[in-house]
Amino acid sequence: MVPHIDYKAVFTATPSPYLVLAPDLMIVDVNESYLRATGRSRQDLVGQYLFAAFPDNPADPDADGVRNLGASLDRVLRSREPDTMAVQKYDIPVASRPGVFEERWWSPINTPVLGPDGQVAWIIHRVEDVTAFVLSRPQGGAGGGRKAMEAELYARARELQRLNEELRQAHGRERQVAVTLQEAMLHSPDLVRHPNVAVRYLPAVGSLNVCGDWYDVVDLPGECFAVAVGDVVGHGLAAATVMGMLRSALSAAVRALHEPARSLEVLGLYARSVEGAVATTAVKAVIDPSRHRITYSSAGHPPPVLLHHDGACTMLDRATDPPLGARPEHVPRPQAALPYTPGDTLVLYTDGLVERRGEDIDAGLDRLTDALARYALLSPDRLADALLARLEVAGGARDDIALIVVRL
Repeated sequence: MVPHIDYKAVFTATPSPYLVLAPDLMIVDVNESYLRATGRSRQDLVGQYLFAAFPDNPADPDADGVRNLGASLDRVLRSREPDTMAVQKYDIPVASRPGVFEERWWSPINTPVLGPDGQVAWIIHRVEDVTAFVLSRPQGGAGGGRKAMEAELYARARELQRLNEELRQAHGRERQVAVTLQEAMLHSPDLVRHPNVAVRYLPAVGSLNVCGDWYDVVDLPGECFAVAVGDVVGHGLAAATVMGMLRSALSAAVRALHEPARSLEVLGLYARSVEGAVATTAVKAVIDPSRHRITYSSAGHPPPVLLHHDGACTMLDRATDPPLGARPEHVPRPQAALPYTPGDTLVLYTDGLVERRGEDIDAGLDRLTDALARYALLSPDRLADALLARLEVAGGARDDIALIVVRL
């Protein structure tokens, strides 16, 4: 017979310091060893945002604990794999002396706990306090075994600190490359001819400032023009590279075919030959100002919204098909059309604007339409900024965001 194991008791008694974090990095549990290591009580920590409980030392201009730990936790959330960090200097506030920080060195590992849906439900943040080994200098004389061990640990910790600094500098260079790449790939030459179109791109918090979301504006023969947004799975330079390829392909397809559904069919066929492109979502809309008509098609993407004068909203959800490459065989994609009244506003966006972890997307769509109704009379530029602020993503979110606002 397998004995019953009280895992709560095991967690409480284990000698290693442990925190349990929710995906939004709120502290939901802590064991006794962690409380002893940090000089805190459960009341001090449980229910607190991790980086509010343990901010960077404001007196240390080189403090990078929040940034490095935040990056590790972000990797865990995205990859759903454990992430082991190098030895990290992360000073902590002295509980009995407000405003005073104590130098501490930690060896952390962050491990995801997956829920039934395969997504990260919790993160176990385990640390070992190695401050004594890092700060103690080896002394000469007897006791050579222990002193030699301490000397080796000290040397390794300092070497890891040096490597961390080199990685930080490399990250800065990579970030600059990413920014330049992003600006080049999201450039829409035709946009300058549309003063009533506003676009926004916000990278995911903690990313290299470039990800897999895109927007595009393309002029077509006559007065017609096309707008599109898309979302490649993943983050970073790899996703951005795929994004650039798909964005260019869709732009070329709509210039040749003029129809959104046929353009997405071509893109779907192309995506099968591009590594990392499968499961991309996109929506394309062609606007005909002479007929006051919008024609659109969607590949698994959240529906665009048509905002009317009176604040009412119409979802463009009658031509939605699976994401690119989701079907084993080629099938023609659906297409729908609807009229608009001059002065209406068309809004296209990626899921980072409306999706929130642990929440049904309908709640996010309701927030979006409520915000649109509230700000219906604003100009496209002001409306775009008001939407980001109202939906609390003006400073970025866990996912990147692309947004197009078109005053028709």
